[in-house]
Amino acid sequence: MHPTAAASAAVLLAVAVVHLQKETDLPMTRIFSGIKPTGHLTLGNYLGAVRQWVVSDQHRADALFSVVDLHALTVEHGPARVRRLSRQAATLLLAAGLDPSVCTLFVQSHVDEHTRLSYLLECTATDGEMRRMIQYKEKSAREREAGGSVRLSLLTYPVLMAADILAYGADEVPVGEDQAQHVELTRDLAVRFNQRYGRTFTVPRAVLPSVAARVMDLQDPRSKMGKSHAETSGIVYLLDEADVVRKKLMRAVTDSGTDVVYDRDGRPGVANLLELLAACTGGAPDVLAADYSSYGSLKRDTADAVVELLRPVRERHAELCADPTYVDGVLRNGARRARDLARPTVDAAYRAIGLLPAG
Repeated sequence: MHPTAAASAAVLLAVAVVHLQKETDLPMTRIFSGIKPTGHLTLGNYLGAVRQWVVSDQHRADALFSVVDLHALTVEHGPARVRRLSRQAATLLLAAGLDPSVCTLFVQSHVDEHTRLSYLLECTATDGEMRRMIQYKEKSAREREAGGSVRLSLLTYPVLMAADILAYGADEVPVGEDQAQHVELTRDLAVRFNQRYGRTFTVPRAVLPSVAARVMDLQDPRSKMGKSHAETSGIVYLLDEADVVRKKLMRAVTDSGTDVVYDRDGRPGVANLLELLAACTGGAPDVLAADYSSYGSLKRDTADAVVELLRPVRERHAELCADPTYVDGVLRNGARRARDLARPTVDAAYRAIGLLPAG
């Protein structure tokens, strides 16, 4: 079966399962995942997370997706830029195919239950747990090397991430490998809270994407393509024009030698191109390698595939930008539903930990 046909069949099957669950009152799996507006969304964000949300997750489960803007405040930032990137991220998620009629899309700061629950979980976590977080160690070291100060929120934001997840009773959390440790912390906090104060939270599990989990920088193929990097020549952004995408792909770093082979450790540059081509076309990197005798032809085909993959996203984004009231309505309705889902759990946590109910 052609990969596109197989994907369509999988979506239809997932939709049928969701309808069956609704009709028979069977419990549905609940998914929560978020994206941080610290930079323009990249091809890595799309292939590593967003496409999976669109093609599968929103159809097979009760799925909530959030622009987690509070997490963007843990480092130096411009307020206007955070607002602009938050809106852009939400618009791009809709342009990529998230359907507000089947999933919930909202902005984190629009739902107070995230911060309400975060403090309770800070009272459950320990200082040692926070300081063992790999991302804290790496980011705080970079801040100090640059002569800056480290904000307390950078230390505690994994607890806010735990609140993001636990407030909704999420069963699954689709994340990249770099966030898996934070989901493990979330599980630990849920178990600890439940043991101390009574059963309150669902204990979630991390779900790592099976394909294109890590898209690497085109100029540094041993580093992840990140939206916050200062050097952007190796990063393909979802809103890059087609000629810009082609230029970046044609200038991608390859390796010594001329033969095209798939070797992630020994030939990371070529492997990155093959993985991108495979992710765009549904092929397998090692199989695709046999079709090429030169780096140039591989780069051209990969550039064509990436341009075609992003074309409908860019076009739909332009349409949505021309109708901002639609995006506002989606986010408003999403926040309302998210609030309704989270409030009973957070209220229960307040009672369980010993806080006096409001009159």
